[in-house]
Amino acid sequence: MAGEIALARFRGEHAVAAKGRGNIVTEADVEVETRLKELLRYEYPDHKVLSEETSADTDPSTGWTWVIDPIDGTKNYAQGIPVWCTNIALCHEAEPVVGITFDALHDEAFWAVDGGGAFVNDTPIRASDAPDVRSSIIGVDLGYDDERGSRQIDLMRSIFPNVQSIRILGSAALGFAYAACGRLDLFTHLNVAPWDVAAGILLTREAGGAASDRNGGPMRLTSRAFVAGGRRVHDDFMARYAAGGVAK
Repeated sequence: MAGEIALARFRGEHAVAAKGRGNIVTEADVEVETRLKELLRYEYPDHKVLSEETSADTDPSTGWTWVIDPIDGTKNYAQGIPVWCTNIALCHEAEPVVGITFDALHDEAFWAVDGGGAFVNDTPIRASDAPDVRSSIIGVDLGYDDERGSRQIDLMRSIFPNVQSIRILGSAALGFAYAACGRLDLFTHLNVAPWDVAAGILLTREAGGAASDRNGGPMRLTSRAFVAGGRRVHDDFMARYAAGGVAK
């Protein structure tokens, strides 16, 4: 349902409002989020909803909470760039137990259930087995914080050319899903929100990968900076590049 609404409006005319430099919201974001919240409140009236556009202040630390990003990669979406997704996770006391990242354009659902493995549609997925950064395709994103984005550019300068390639997708949730399934060997970001990462944390865990904050601590729903992907390349990245006082 959510993907169908977003897909039907993709590459159409959009009412766009700015939340900051490069950070926008469209009428499709609001409509998808509203429809999802209506459905979840009907099916699970005792659950809370934490969502980017209309319920960003919900506290997920107690009880059951649905965490929603109606369209992650909204700038791509509004520009007609085919890299965006819908991100939904069910969390219990801020721990994801069900997660789905749905790429409607390619009809790909990356999903996981706690203890049940991770899949894209019906196919099991595994994180990368690349041994190190030099052997890997690394995904990064700049986000909307200028200082943190500049650090990511510095990171790319420090890695290149000792890497297979570097990619900027423009969708943190899809980058996380790609890291879980091995399309990216590693993905790292410095400025995310819970709705960007809730599904990806579970996807990576269930796909046998590693996810941590940029200081090496456990990846939490509230972590702003993270590294996720195959275990061996994750450890190599942390040993070589992640230091430097990056805030959690």
